[in-house]
Amino acid sequence: MSIRDWLDERTGYRRALHAALDEPVLGGASFAYVMGSVLLFLLVLQATTGVLLAFYYSPSATDAWASVAYLEDQVTLGWFVRGLHHHGASAMVICAGLHMLQVVIYGAYKRPREVTWWVGVMLLGLLLAFALTGYLLPWDQTGYWATKVATGIAGETPVAGAEVQAALQGGNEYGNLTLTRFYALHVFVLPALTFGLVIVHLLLFRRHGVTPRWGQPDAVLRRRARPFWPDQLVRDLVAMGVAFAALVGWVVHTGGAGLDAPADPSSNFDARPEWYFRALFQLLKYFSGPMETVVALGAPLVVGGVLFALPLVDRGPERSPRRRLFALAVVLGGLAATGALTAVSYQADAADPELAEREVASARQAARARRLAREHGVPAAGGTAVYTTAPFYRARALWAEHCAACHEGDERKGPLIEPGYNSRAWIHAFLLDPSGDAFFGRTELGASEEAMPATELGGRDLDALVELVYAETGAADVDRALVARGAELFSEEPCGDCHERSGDEASSGPNLAGRGSPAYLRAFIADSGQARFFGERHEMPRFVDELGPAELAALAEWVGWLRTATADDVRRLDE
Repeated sequence: MSIRDWLDERTGYRRALHAALDEPVLGGASFAYVMGSVLLFLLVLQATTGVLLAFYYSPSATDAWASVAYLEDQVTLGWFVRGLHHHGASAMVICAGLHMLQVVIYGAYKRPREVTWWVGVMLLGLLLAFALTGYLLPWDQTGYWATKVATGIAGETPVAGAEVQAALQGGNEYGNLTLTRFYALHVFVLPALTFGLVIVHLLLFRRHGVTPRWGQPDAVLRRRARPFWPDQLVRDLVAMGVAFAALVGWVVHTGGAGLDAPADPSSNFDARPEWYFRALFQLLKYFSGPMETVVALGAPLVVGGVLFALPLVDRGPERSPRRRLFALAVVLGGLAATGALTAVSYQADAADPELAEREVASARQAARARRLAREHGVPAAGGTAVYTTAPFYRARALWAEHCAACHEGDERKGPLIEPGYNSRAWIHAFLLDPSGDAFFGRTELGASEEAMPATELGGRDLDALVELVYAETGAADVDRALVARGAELFSEEPCGDCHERSGDEASSGPNLAGRGSPAYLRAFIADSGQARFFGERHEMPRFVDELGPAELAALAEWVGWLRTATADDVRRLDE
């Protein structure tokens, strides 16, 4: 006994293959029948890519965005797999629309195939439910805000709206329970319902067979009948290959699914739905107040009701499109209206320059968040905490809160502190004009009789004095010969009368020992009224009572970094 005979005796696989492949296709094979098979292929592809994504996805509000960012940017071909899953949903919507259109044109919803049609309509609803629940899972700005709008609309449902919204959200506000419930719906509930209905749909299809083209006598259809294998199956496989190639091409062209910045409930974001919900999104713009809710809830019900009622209204045996103009007009008119509303929605967005600016800013924020996640990881706090990993994040926040008002902009009260502060160029300019607007010009000290006079040195001597002061910062790129010359000039010039260069002794001017170094800056920020700095003449607040040692060190590091930084360096911190 051969292996095949042994296996057939125990499984009956030959009979199963015969039933699957030898089924006659009335009227012969046709590419008009391929969309059902393409949809089944795409459904299997969605399930496969979904399982692959689940290996990396973490369904929690703190980890979801980080896990998707990791998948996108660090897992080999992760972006491609997620792109197939994301755009595969759109491919399914397109193919489902084409499949239903073919069914309507062929009159394949008529007796005895009404139940087959109704199951197909329910599958279309489940497909859209997949899209809604999956949109939130990345926990990014787009998914968060678009889904919040959707659940808000659901909350307006009469009688049980509040309960429905609370059940979806897992409470009064969006949070971890919201995400886990959407994940459970997307990964467990909807797949179970979908695969169950797909099995029913296939069994009903096998019971009644394909609906051949209208206008052909039964005898002709039977004479032209061909088995499913190989004629129709080859066409189905060709269509699957074309659909998959188109999907792969689109994923590569778009760079995958994309990922916005982490969801931030405190922000304002222009939420836009996927293209297959754009018609409803645009329709709602024409209504306001209670009518907006009525339309939002009523439009899907009307569309579903029309599709469900189609076999009940168009009950005659005639399948020729010419004799079913009303049914075709309703369906095609609905498709045309949907397409028109979708086009208007995209055109309206394209014509809004302010929206375009906000979208550019959102894209820049998303790119920054992903770069930080890639370079520094995402903290345990998750989501928006990724921004705290940026270089000098804490220092810049402290600077903005405590220092920027006095040291930045036109309304400042103290010396200007910006990129290049304490550099050679800055020291050079300061020595030539200590009471200039960028230095002490806006302080009481700059206008007093005790104000520091401008140096009379120039040329190489001025460079030497600059190098001497610059060397105190601890910089490594110091010209020691110039420093030695500067030290001689310091003693000969009036500089030494007002400033010390060692220890922490006080004088009429600040002690220059270690000036601009991290330790010096930390001590100065803590209390510029110390004797070795400005003493009683200080105008800067004491921060030693407000800030801790770590915060003072962070500010000192930031100010010290500015010495070698450029404006572009600072700008890149925000990119």
